[in-house]
Amino acid sequence: MSRNDTLDDAADEQHDTTAEGDETPDVGDPPGDPARGEASAADDRTFAPDTDESVSRRGFLEGLGIASVLGLGTATATEDDLFGMQGLKPVDDPIGNYPYREWEDLYREEWDWDSVARSTHSVNCTGSCSWNVYVKNGQVWREEQAGDYPRFDESVPDPNPRGCQKGACYTDYVNADERIKHPLKRVGERGEGKWKRISWDEALTEIADHVISEVQAGRYDAISGFTPIPAMSPVSFAGGSRLVNLLGGVSHSFYDWYSDLPPGQPITWGTQTDNAESADWYNADYLIAWGSNVNVTRIPDAKYFLEAGYDGTKRVGVFTDYSQTAIHTDEWVSPEPGSDTALALGMAQTIVSEDLYDEGHLKEQTDMPLLVRQDTGKFLRASEVRSVSTDADDPDWMLLMLDADGRLREAPGSLGERDGQHDDSKSIELGFDPQLDAETTVQTTDGEVRVRTVWNELRDELAQYDPETVHEETGVGRETYQRVAREFGEADAAKIIHGKGVNDWYHNDLGNRAIQLLVTLTGNLGDPGTGLDHYVGQEKIWTYEGWKDLSFPAAGGRSVPTTLWTYYHAGILDNTDPDTAERIREAIDEEWMPVYPAEREDGTRPDPSTMFVWRGNYFNQAKGNVAVEEELWPKLDLVVDVNFRMDSTAMYSDIVLPAASHYEKHDLNMTDMHSYVHPFTPAVEPLGEAKTDWAIFRELAETIQRRARERGVEPIEDREFDREIDLQTIYDDFVRDRQSGEESALVEDRAACEYILEHSEESNPADTDEQIEFADTVEQPQRLLAGGDHWTSDIEDGEPYVPWQDFVREKNPWPTVTGRQQYYVDHDWFLELGEQLPTHKEGPEGMGGDYPMEYNTPHGRWSIHSTWRDNETLLRLQRGEPVVYLHPEDAKERGIEDGDAVEVFNDLSSVELQAKLYPSSQRGTARMYFAWERFQFPDDADFNSLVPMYMKPTQLVQYPEESGEHLSFRPNYWGPTGVNSDVRVDVRKTGGDGG
Repeated sequence: MSRNDTLDDAADEQHDTTAEGDETPDVGDPPGDPARGEASAADDRTFAPDTDESVSRRGFLEGLGIASVLGLGTATATEDDLFGMQGLKPVDDPIGNYPYREWEDLYREEWDWDSVARSTHSVNCTGSCSWNVYVKNGQVWREEQAGDYPRFDESVPDPNPRGCQKGACYTDYVNADERIKHPLKRVGERGEGKWKRISWDEALTEIADHVISEVQAGRYDAISGFTPIPAMSPVSFAGGSRLVNLLGGVSHSFYDWYSDLPPGQPITWGTQTDNAESADWYNADYLIAWGSNVNVTRIPDAKYFLEAGYDGTKRVGVFTDYSQTAIHTDEWVSPEPGSDTALALGMAQTIVSEDLYDEGHLKEQTDMPLLVRQDTGKFLRASEVRSVSTDADDPDWMLLMLDADGRLREAPGSLGERDGQHDDSKSIELGFDPQLDAETTVQTTDGEVRVRTVWNELRDELAQYDPETVHEETGVGRETYQRVAREFGEADAAKIIHGKGVNDWYHNDLGNRAIQLLVTLTGNLGDPGTGLDHYVGQEKIWTYEGWKDLSFPAAGGRSVPTTLWTYYHAGILDNTDPDTAERIREAIDEEWMPVYPAEREDGTRPDPSTMFVWRGNYFNQAKGNVAVEEELWPKLDLVVDVNFRMDSTAMYSDIVLPAASHYEKHDLNMTDMHSYVHPFTPAVEPLGEAKTDWAIFRELAETIQRRARERGVEPIEDREFDREIDLQTIYDDFVRDRQSGEESALVEDRAACEYILEHSEESNPADTDEQIEFADTVEQPQRLLAGGDHWTSDIEDGEPYVPWQDFVREKNPWPTVTGRQQYYVDHDWFLELGEQLPTHKEGPEGMGGDYPMEYNTPHGRWSIHSTWRDNETLLRLQRGEPVVYLHPEDAKERGIEDGDAVEVFNDLSSVELQAKLYPSSQRGTARMYFAWERFQFPDDADFNSLVPMYMKPTQLVQYPEESGEHLSFRPNYWGPTGVNSDVRVDVRKTGGDGG
């Protein structure tokens, strides 16, 4: 069934089930809304001057475009053919004698408008681009890049303009057929597309009564809220999160679930991620784009990558395919899929063996001089050596080095002397010269023990990656990768742009750690033009304090790692290998990782019952979605989707609430790709009965409070936290300014924007009178004034933001166990699995079955995840339907030609789509650019239907095990990633034609 068939069925069913007199269709009806005086599609007329005649835009384009421009049908186009307008006639003298042709007014009027509003697009692309939105006759007419970012560094290219082709066609969504304009209630099966229009009061009352019953029954922790990426619209994020938090419900992580989180970064650097803003790319002498297809997925920032080349920067691309970025690099390196770790370790071996490493950086900034016991594999601790006198509060975590004279010395900044993970009162600055290459015997409380440095352990590991081995594992030429490593090590400022192409694999943490090792070995951290920049999702929000306080006002909020929550409730314990299942149980039993609903005193654990989704497409993006649909979704009694369009999650929900589009609300927008903040402002009123996300959840809180008072619901003691859940005051709590105590201060969206800016260090620094207010951002984007505590450098005038300076320049301890960049992890699970150091491993076998092809789902050019996947304009720039890319030889072996209808299949599912021959691919890879909506496939499966449920146990640990200062679950900081590579498939022709 096509997408249009699905939407038509939805409209037909709604007509069948709507009460008499309530006849306005909600899905598939013409754009426009008579309730707000808008023209419908039938009334969408262009009026010519001095004439009463009119013609619809669609009719004009059909008549002119087909009959005249393409020259189809008759050889000439008469005035009748063009609806009475003059046809395309030659103009001999366009300046002195230009005939008036009324149909051209359509194009002239594009540059005529009534008002202009500043806005942007709330999508998970990290772009954060400021746009001007032009309005005519109450309708959004077009958008244009604002182009007024203040320039702070004349030595790098101008930040203006920012934007891409997706943002340039967002107007298509404002009045699109798929816009949801009224509350809808499901009347068929989930996903069937049968809906009934209901009133706002009916929708909110039904949701409120369900939520009240769950809270009264003590199942408040069965209520979940999923929404991604606060940076793209923090007020919209906070609306639902604030309500879920006040209800005692559960907020979900997203960065790890999307496999955007690089787990190697918290392992090694003790930080979620921190990146230079993209302008700093221009400062590099050597740039490697490693699995980051910047010309496709970083379009607003690609100019810095491209212009760096004109300034003499060498650019290398590491991609399995000859990608759209690879064609613009000076050198393309193509490892076999999943072998990035072996390639990075081979490069590291070259750097070490040729003495290209920065010895001073390694001694002070890393764990390389730390001593490791050879009997247990654990770090040598001060508590284990009687001859070491220590003043540390916790000698068990005071780690040791050898100085140049062979004496044991405490490593300054170790966790044992710090107050928590972050403690800037301590320093890692050395008062002695530690040995890198050291091995000796130490008298411990357990007797004589052989110890050696992490550096020696690492050198032994790297020795396995000789040129022949690396070539066999990766397919990359022996001399090629060594030359690239050599050039990287010799560069004055070298940088790696790290992308999702590495992160989708099961052993993504090992890949991250191995690639990070290259910048650590060479000391390329903390200075302009250096570092490893991982941009996948707008994972960090600059205005952190204000956003957090707005989103989570109640003490003791609940949150879960979405990967674990999803797979646990979808049955992973019965559908994975015994070792992984046992480690999952241990991580939950030891409370390293939370799962909600929590286990009750009698040992039972309820099922989740309620799920709110807003600003995201959870159901479409769910890895292992066969199990999600068959096991998890039936457990949910109520799924509510807040959405401006009918996407896959909306199709599988029970109640859909119409949200304002990006051009219809107040909010903020920011990204770690740049250091500015700019706003959303409403260019037009929300379409139909749509409301902003903040207003929807505020009104739901008001309805819950009213119904709770009517039902006499008493406050309930929270089982886990010292608080009461009081539904009779939940609206009052929602709109109260928690900082000032002012009642009803946060009723409006704009007030919430001001709250975030006022209470964040980045926009209202404590040590200055400067402050960014919302009106300032409307005037033009504002560069933030400071870096808050969750950033690793400050914002400096006149230069791009560069991370890690707190540690490299200021000598603050890194937030790891060792107080340093940590490449050796002595947690028991890492030791048992042989991953205490970065090492190359093959992925798990049989993911999807025994099939000959790798399955790869990279990000594409024509959408931001699923947003714009259904956009007609962008579909016309490609094949208009889901496509699998195959190497010509793979296709030939299977009797497949370009454009054939094919089936990609494995043991889990099969997906029907069109084949496209792709000579730039490696053999043996089936590549499907991801995020096509389920209803765009004929069989209602999608790209994730071929992906099983699987998690890596090392991403479930707490470290230290008893306290977790280095690694413990925090939303979007540490948790198991959802991965979708290492999957095996095959492809066969179906017999039909593509298209």
